[in-house]
Amino acid sequence: MKPYLLIIALPMVFAACTDKPADEALEAAQPATTAPAEAVPAPAPAIARTASVEGAEVFFIAPADGATVSNPISIEFGIAGMDVVKAGNNQPNSGHHHLLIDTGLPDLGLPIPADEHHVHFGDGSTSTEISLPPGEHTLQMLLGDHMHIPHNPPLTSAQITIMVE
Repeated sequence: MKPYLLIIALPMVFAACTDKPADEALEAAQPATTAPAEAVPAPAPAIARTASVEGAEVFFIAPADGATVSNPISIEFGIAGMDVVKAGNNQPNSGHHHLLIDTGLPDLGLPIPADEHHVHFGDGSTSTEISLPPGEHTLQMLLGDHMHIPHNPPLTSAQITIMVE
């Protein structure tokens, strides 16, 4: 059968199968058109997270929670159960410190941001001096792996509050 004959005969076939006239039968047989679907962003690819050692912890050696301090503020980071290494070093059971200032935890499935609230110590340091404006501030530590991604489960310190004079 030639294609043009199929086009002409199709409405009659649909009409024979229904009690509708040929034009209505053809319209009913065509797929319904719908508005284009909204673009749905693809989910972000999962980033592999390095396992942390069971029982490992990070904590502040100084300053103490509730301390009143003056600038420059000396901060000393503690770690137990894992090693501190430079960023980029994929040594097992290790990571490097990140200091969170006046903020909560970032998205734990993504690399830790680097800004005034998320200070990286990718050089493997375990102490620093910072200056903060006078007033109350919160500090928290978060260990990141060689790619600055929090471990699974994440190693975080308790959030402490300090008063800067």
